[in-house]
Amino acid sequence: MWIIGNWKMNGTGEALAEIAAVAAGQWPVSVELAICPPFTLIERAARVAAGTRLRIGGQNVHAAPSGAYTGDISTAMLLDAGATLVITGHSERRAACGETDADVRAKATAALAAGLTTVVCVGETETERDSGRALEVVATQLGGSLPQRRDGLIVAYEPVWAIGTGRTPTPAQVAEVHAAIRSIVGAGVLIVYGGSVTPANAAALLAVANVDGALVGGASLTAASLLAIAASGSET
Repeated sequence: MWIIGNWKMNGTGEALAEIAAVAAGQWPVSVELAICPPFTLIERAARVAAGTRLRIGGQNVHAAPSGAYTGDISTAMLLDAGATLVITGHSERRAACGETDADVRAKATAALAAGLTTVVCVGETETERDSGRALEVVATQLGGSLPQRRDGLIVAYEPVWAIGTGRTPTPAQVAEVHAAIRSIVGAGVLIVYGGSVTPANAAALLAVANVDGALVGGASLTAASLLAIAASGSET
């Protein structure tokens, strides 16, 4: 089971104390725990987490190994900074930065080839769910976003309407989508849920069939909250 904290555009040097507290904490041996801080903190976070079970990752990556891509970061740069995983295709990047399924596939392909555990995010908007198209949208995104290589791949289902809103799908809704994803990716790929995961609802979400962990946003910013969610992994 994986619990992955996505800090988004939050955190300066002072926040390293929270990462240190997580690294020094306790969580079930069955849980892989990771934090993806802003790029500016990756190297320092990796130093703080060195020698512990906590893994550090990036929130995005470019598909090219190098070049004239101002403001971007390559797989080699992530590895050099100490990252061991990366998030690709988050809905906020799809919506705000115009990333397409093809872009996500190229990034995921490059990341896996470099040896980075790679999270590919998919999920429907509120309008798409209300129109009964959730499964169709997720299947289409998977078809266009998944790389051919699957070892080291994690799929994150993140309903866009639940991200940062405090709303979460019902366990039945999560189970339905995760079952559909499982039918597409097969048994060898982990599927995690993302979207307003908190210590209060983590155990219920992690107990749903085909849920192999969580992609956590705001609730991952403090050690106490993230460790509480990680502890929920032992209850499933």
